[in-house]
Amino acid sequence: MSRSDLPLAIGPDTRVTLHFSILLPSGEEVDSTWNRRPATFEVGDGNLLPGFERALFGLVAGETRRLDIAPEDGFGMPHPDNVQTLNRDAFPPDLSLEEGLVVSFADAARAELPGVVKGIDGERVEVDFNHPLAGRALIFDVNIIRVEPVA
Repeated sequence: MSRSDLPLAIGPDTRVTLHFSILLPSGEEVDSTWNRRPATFEVGDGNLLPGFERALFGLVAGETRRLDIAPEDGFGMPHPDNVQTLNRDAFPPDLSLEEGLVVSFADAARAELPGVVKGIDGERVEVDFNHPLAGRALIFDVNIIRVEPVA
């Protein structure tokens, strides 16, 4: 069998179509494509976190795998600088603030930046802008449907 007869494996310069689920170690599902259209991405296009992409390298169409993703390969570790204390007047006056509330701000580039209210002390509100899955180990269940060269 020549190299050209081997199925194309996921790696640089490939386009991948797959179904996936992201699970917490408890089994709680965070995201999934199994009940909708499969996802398609080009390796390195930014649609999939680099740690998830690297975990797929070498897989070929037809393979199904359960991959353990360490926190640093997933959404990273929480960073203390991403927890900010804001004045209550930074929020709309009619907004009922409570712990766990997800609030959205615009960053310097006008991109949406969600944060989670961690605490309220009078006029001071502590907001955590770390990704909610930062610091969490994840399970990545995948079924590779198609692997194609990027033209």
